[in-house]
Amino acid sequence: MAPIDHSPGNSATPDPSSSDAAQAGNRRRSRFIAAGAFAAVVAAAAVAVPLTFGAPTPAPQPAASTPAATSTSEAPEIGPAVTYYDQAGPPAGSPLEPVEPLKVNVSKDQVGTSLNKGLTGISLEATDLADPDLADTNPTIVKLLQEIDQPVLRFGGNAVDRRFFWTSTGEAVPSSYKGDRARPVRAVGPDDLARVNRLLVAGDATISLTVDLGHYNPARAADMVKYASQIFGDRLLSITIGNEPNGFVFNDVKSDGYSLEQYVRELKDYANAIYAVAPNVPISGPGAYDQKWWQPFVDADIPQKKILTFHNYPLYSCDGSDPLGSPTMANLMTPLMHDRAADYQQSALKVGQAAGLETWLPETGIAACPGSNETSRTHGSALWTADYALNAAQLGITRIGFHSSLQTCKGGPPMSAICSAGAYPDGNGQMSGRANFFGISMVAELEGGKFLKLEKTGGGLMYSYALQNADGSTTVVLVNQNNPETAAQADVTLNLPGKPLTGTMTQLSGPSYGAEDSTVIDGAKSEPTPLAERPTVPGFQYKSGTQNFKLTAGTVTVLNFTY
Repeated sequence: MAPIDHSPGNSATPDPSSSDAAQAGNRRRSRFIAAGAFAAVVAAAAVAVPLTFGAPTPAPQPAASTPAATSTSEAPEIGPAVTYYDQAGPPAGSPLEPVEPLKVNVSKDQVGTSLNKGLTGISLEATDLADPDLADTNPTIVKLLQEIDQPVLRFGGNAVDRRFFWTSTGEAVPSSYKGDRARPVRAVGPDDLARVNRLLVAGDATISLTVDLGHYNPARAADMVKYASQIFGDRLLSITIGNEPNGFVFNDVKSDGYSLEQYVRELKDYANAIYAVAPNVPISGPGAYDQKWWQPFVDADIPQKKILTFHNYPLYSCDGSDPLGSPTMANLMTPLMHDRAADYQQSALKVGQAAGLETWLPETGIAACPGSNETSRTHGSALWTADYALNAAQLGITRIGFHSSLQTCKGGPPMSAICSAGAYPDGNGQMSGRANFFGISMVAELEGGKFLKLEKTGGGLMYSYALQNADGSTTVVLVNQNNPETAAQADVTLNLPGKPLTGTMTQLSGPSYGAEDSTVIDGAKSEPTPLAERPTVPGFQYKSGTQNFKLTAGTVTVLNFTY
């Protein structure tokens, strides 16, 4: 099984963790509680209906007959009986700090961007193509793909230009290729692609590939793309030529130097060779984290240039030289983190949109630093992941890949969204998702739609997004990054663009920012409850454009309203 190599500017692999993952605490599944509709106020006789959170609420009884009332106010309509969502509250005994009430006004006007199915995916090393655990016969990896609905599997990483050898004829790997136990050299051939394709079919996934530019050989790369095009068909979304070529000199891929001009020349050679054997395959690039490399790719005269790709790890300061860029929880859960990521993404979008290209972020994560840090494997990483993906999509990015590994949960790269059980480094192939995986799942399971404009006030460290779905319903996502250990529930006033007949809810939650192996969705370590089966927003007001409810800190909440 191939390892991960996160660092965009350092070829060193993350150090194996020497400590066991924190034991999971007791899981409390969300309890769904039956409740009746609110009673009408008829004439002067007011009928009080208690909304008891955590226990069934009986349906109201008809009011006794009374003389004609003099009031001219109309009684509110009573909706059908529903089952309310029982969200987890703050930890018992928390020194609760009040959160400013949140008010969100959702407009009918669109932002101009969309959230499409397949937005989120998993990025892996190119050498992972050789891993036999990536197969339709492995139910654990199939399940994970299904839980991030129609994902893209992207293969690239630092391995592709160092330790990846494509051969369609069974050649031996050249002796010049060097690896080690954690980062082995791997040969990949057509049979591997066929196995991965069967996995894609089983998991309803697509694929994006990177070819080796570190060992200059356009013909070998074209041969790989020829087979990939034949085997994957429409599931093959793009080919990228080299991974982070801006780092070739720093990572000793090109010890004799490597310039932008040389990259563009080699890019043309590769693109033309690929076009000759697979003329319909889109070319993406440059897959660089240095902004200076984006425009030269856009300007390069190559066939099938369709997608601008860039990489980003917002907490990049592994040595602590930039305190605000260090991978700490204090930095992760701040508005600065949100805004810094958005600024970088907008810079890439400006270049791509000016050239009429899609803009993808195929390799990303919180940090690319070796080893563990305060954010690794934590609930805070799940909260960040959901907001990061949603904000990127609202800005206009259409594909996002969270860089991960097939190595073991214990000892493997701690920032990976997935990992294997068993002994380090390869494990036994029994895959599971970490906290950030569930953040991906919350976004991936959205129906998809067009972003709506909204106004938001209050709420502390909370972010709001709204979507108009194809069936006319409205989805509202509230990412509550307030501290779940100390922050009180926030009072939320949500003004919708219509009067809903139904309002349902699903929620990701966890006990603290730093909690490991404790993030759940609807009380379980699984994907969100299917839309048709979700319970109702607590306190839902039938046919009211204004909804009021409380929201627990440290949650990602998806609300869906039909009209």
